[in-house]
Amino acid sequence: MFLTILCHSYTEEKLDNGSERIVLRLPEPLAPVKCAVLPLVNKDGLPEKAQEIVDSLKFHFNTHIEVKDSIGKRYRREDEIGTPYCITVDFDTVGDGENPGDQCVTVRERDSMEQVRVPISQLKAYLTEKLAY
Repeated sequence: MFLTILCHSYTEEKLDNGSERIVLRLPEPLAPVKCAVLPLVNKDGLPEKAQEIVDSLKFHFNTHIEVKDSIGKRYRREDEIGTPYCITVDFDTVGDGENPGDQCVTVRERDSMEQVRVPISQLKAYLTEKLAY
């Protein structure tokens, strides 16, 4: 049964720009990692904010943080291992010295690649609704 699910979930798809994307479309209940938190860059307070988000979600979902390589490569890596949702922490989230930031993150869905902005305070509820099985 495991091999059947694994083979059925493995997909290679062509993107609009001509490149190819490998996706492991595991059903969400079977995905070992439910969400990954990705700071846009590994500086300027983004990794620290990302770690705060991981700490708030780790008791509810199998969550990890990924900081190595560019954001595009990290998205691809998460697609390949079947992570259903990626949460991106960017400069709009944390702001700068003059601007406090909007305290929202971008949530990217693996299969459709659609992205939505979600307030950090509502992130657990948003993911709970999406991952309900």
